Amino acid sequence: MFHKDGLEPIVRELDRLGVHLYSTGGTQEFIEGLGVKVTPVEDLTTYPSILGGRVKTLHPKVHGGLLGRPDLSEDAAAIAAHGIVPFELVVVNLYPFQETIAKPNVTLPEAIEQIDIGGPSMIRSASKNHAYVGVVTQPSQFDAVLAELQAGQLSLELRRKLAAAAFEMTAKYDRAIADYLAKVTAEPAAEETPFPTELTVRFHRQQSLRYGE
Repeated sequence: MFHKDGLEPIVRELDRLGVHLYSTGGTQEFIEGLGVKVTPVEDLTTYPSILGGRVKTLHPKVHGGLLGRPDLSEDAAAIAAHGIVPFELVVVNLYPFQETIAKPNVTLPEAIEQIDIGGPSMIRSASKNHAYVGVVTQPSQFDAVLAELQAGQLSLELRRKLAAAAFEMTAKYDRAIADYLAKVTAEPAAEETPFPTELTVRFHRQQSLRYGE
């Protein structure tokens, strides 16, 4: 996780509930700094982080754990045969691409380096498999997730809502990348028009209007 706002309470509560935690890099160090036991993903995959951290979680033991359906005999057999640990909860956010390109004088290589690959891949795997896995992508979801875990387990209804929010987040993230690269690669003549070749408009509701407004 790049941003760790609000992470401490959920980490401590998951630990109290007996949840086995896996993590990588800076998040792993953050969890260890809280005195909470965490297993490095490298220990799970038996493969080191490579290419300056670009490849850490892109591994069958990670995505097998996210996409596996343990109650299906074929999946259960593959899980057992390959030593896959099924995941039940993923807490992840993404590299700050939008924040990076908003800075003045940011260079193209700086922007490209902030395109997250492993994070969206895990989010999409967990979201597709939300019948079995909960995916948390923003701190505002922590309380609802913890409340259900404290009561026993995540409901399918909440997992479905989390998946919908996760796909919404990755769609917005990918749109920002596509818009930025379209602007960078635009032909000189295209700069004379205020409209790109393709325009996707999204709005965030600020409030609901009263009757008659």
